[in-house]
Amino acid sequence: MDIRTRNLVEIHLSVVLFGLTGLFGKFISLPAPHIVLGRVFFASVSMGLYFLFRKKDVRLARGADYAAMAAVGAVLALHWTAFYLSVKLSTVAIGVLTFAAYPIFVTFLEPFFFREKLRGADVLAAFVMFGGVLLVVPRTGAGPDMTAGMIWGMVGSVSYAVMSLLNRKFVSRYEGSVVAFYEQGTAALLMLPILFFDRPHASALDWALLAVLGVVLTGVAHSLFISGMRSVRAQTAGVIASLESVYGIASAALLIGEFPTLRELAGGAVILGTAFVSTLRSSREGAEDKQGVGR
Repeated sequence: MDIRTRNLVEIHLSVVLFGLTGLFGKFISLPAPHIVLGRVFFASVSMGLYFLFRKKDVRLARGADYAAMAAVGAVLALHWTAFYLSVKLSTVAIGVLTFAAYPIFVTFLEPFFFREKLRGADVLAAFVMFGGVLLVVPRTGAGPDMTAGMIWGMVGSVSYAVMSLLNRKFVSRYEGSVVAFYEQGTAALLMLPILFFDRPHASALDWALLAVLGVVLTGVAHSLFISGMRSVRAQTAGVIASLESVYGIASAALLIGEFPTLRELAGGAVILGTAFVSTLRSSREGAEDKQGVGR
């Protein structure tokens, strides 16, 4: 298996895991910010213990890199808080499918961030996927919570696009797990003060779900995603990441009975098809492609 194929497999596997995260917004009884705090706490602690056990040197090469990763960690905290607010206020489907608009923002921001040429195929893929997202957004008449859920979902989408583009600067110099460790650790420190203002009761089940969410669906999945970006462009990774919506809707239907409508199924089919075509195209791209990013 060549490096590009292996990286694509890593990205797809991480997205399968990410697709399950929306369910935890329904299963865990805590408010969205507290879910994010638990998630990044367990993720950063588990990775820190892993590095300690392996005696791995995780020091960064430059002082500026610490500040840069901390900034991305702040964006990460915003992204996940917005995502869980979207899920709490609306549905898993709305949360994951508004996030799927992410490739649109990456497609048009990436050339300005890195002085790259805007590719026609990338623009087409982004708009085709956005058409799929529009199919699953409820028609007019949605209640205030549903509308607020969609707005928070779009905030999560934009913040993820910014985070992914900023992360491109790190993947060529550091392992994905190291980048994830610093960013999630920063997010945990930034979210910690909320406990001074609100300490909701967490059941034993909440703690167990937070541990799974943090260790497996965040620490492992985030590291896989960032590692996969070594030979995959951010736009392509964004298209693949849209499969999170398909996995999220399927798991919500199976586990909590949130069955998709025909419109949602049609939108999911568009998203899935676009991701498949983009993945095939990426696998044929040459080594001259730029490197990408992670969630």
